[in-house]
Amino acid sequence: MTPAGDLRDAAPRRRARWSLRRRLVAVVLGLVLLVGVAMGVVSTLALRGSLVAQVDQRAVAAAARAVQATEGGGGLGVVPPRPDGDDDDRRHGDRPPPLLVPGQDVGTVSLVVGATTTDGAHLAQDGYRRLTDAQVAALRGVPADGAPHSVLLDDLGTYRAVALRDDDGVLVVNALPTSGVDATVGQYVVIEVLLAAGALLVAGVGGSLLVRRELAPLTRVAATAARVAEQPLARGEVEIVARVDPRDTDPSTEVGQVGAALDRMLGHVEHALAERHASESQVRRFVADASHELRTPLASIRGYTELVRRSPDALPPDAVAALARVEAEAVRMSALVDDLLLLARLDAGRALEREPVDLGVLAVDAVADAHAAGPDHVWRLDLPGSDDDGDDAADDELTVLGDDHRLRQVLANLTSNARRHTPPGTRVDVGVRRDGADVVLTVTDDGPGVPPDLAGSLFQRFTRGDASRNRAAGSTGLGLAIAHAVVTAHGGTLTCTSAPGRTTFAARLPAAGPTRPGDTAAATGAVGT
Repeated sequence: MTPAGDLRDAAPRRRARWSLRRRLVAVVLGLVLLVGVAMGVVSTLALRGSLVAQVDQRAVAAAARAVQATEGGGGLGVVPPRPDGDDDDRRHGDRPPPLLVPGQDVGTVSLVVGATTTDGAHLAQDGYRRLTDAQVAALRGVPADGAPHSVLLDDLGTYRAVALRDDDGVLVVNALPTSGVDATVGQYVVIEVLLAAGALLVAGVGGSLLVRRELAPLTRVAATAARVAEQPLARGEVEIVARVDPRDTDPSTEVGQVGAALDRMLGHVEHALAERHASESQVRRFVADASHELRTPLASIRGYTELVRRSPDALPPDAVAALARVEAEAVRMSALVDDLLLLARLDAGRALEREPVDLGVLAVDAVADAHAAGPDHVWRLDLPGSDDDGDDAADDELTVLGDDHRLRQVLANLTSNARRHTPPGTRVDVGVRRDGADVVLTVTDDGPGVPPDLAGSLFQRFTRGDASRNRAAGSTGLGLAIAHAVVTAHGGTLTCTSAPGRTTFAARLPAAGPTRPGDTAAATGAVGT
């Protein structure tokens, strides 16, 4: 079997979603980045195309001048000497190379291919240099159509070359470098990246501020809903004070529509809660009045049955049995009426007595009474620093402020519940201990446990256990409800944890004495489990 921890680790963890504010800012930044990239790409391509077109125009013009130079004969004179003083390379045959035509730019590459001779040079800052065989081969591959073509020359880079033939069939190739274009485009791209980064920064800061301002109404609406959610709406008279700000209920905006709908819903909820409270108040008054009115006739019934039973006149056996039955039912109905009246008073917020009550003493009395009422169960008492009889129970540690009679009723109901819903021979432990600022009272049995379908409604009124709890007889379904109501009225909590073989009811009440050093306030509902 796979441990529960491994299953939790193996389960896919949901990634936390971004807030609406973050998502909106991210969308704005994404759109700005997308538009910036598109504009940058288009403008860069346009700039490069324009610069290359300019180079092409100069290359075409230089090629035309070079062809005119080859057709015009030697009117340009002698080739200037090379910087290295090599006289053998100063002349290029009968015709001067087209590189020497006036107006050629630095970096220009020219090639003249005649019937018997091939001459090519590169005009550098410090003079001209001969072309290598690989460079000559690359230039000779340029189509002689008078249109610019890109060509890559070793050690020189990329060029735009124009090839023409003169009237004598001499091939003249003239090429201009694109290094200037590349440098300009590179600088332009750097500037665009810097501008885009600045634009993203400005858009992020500005977008965050604008989104925060525009979502402020939604934040206020959410805060109103949170305040309403924190109110105790389960029972009692409820007035929903929080309302949506009127400025956040403008129906012309989406947030205003949400705010207006929430405001209307809060009004409906408040009206429904008010009607529910009025209905509950009427029911409580009816129960209290009916219970009070029923006590007198029930007392009369019990009195008359007792009077008839003590009559000196002999009664038939059937009449005696009927009177005993009437008296028993009257006693049971009186207990039910008393319970209903108590619940009605607790619901109405009737104040209880507030005096020091030692829960250890109440536990000793409760175990003694339970042992007398259920001798077929095993009753044990667990008090701090005491034996099973509880003679040495500490006074101050286990003292609470409350109503002695009602707290005794809580213990009586819990022990009675354990006795009625467990088979004979069941062990029942009644314990009282100090836990931090609280005193914890526990009633634990090793019976069959509480059915799962009753776990959620165990402390509701008229909830009764089924056969799985081995219900004996006489349960009205009010005992645990009364115990829960009394503990709650004392500012405490009553919880139940149950499994087959162990059921624990734990009542946690505020202690009357000071908190002892070393006590831990680790309050758990599953006390004693």
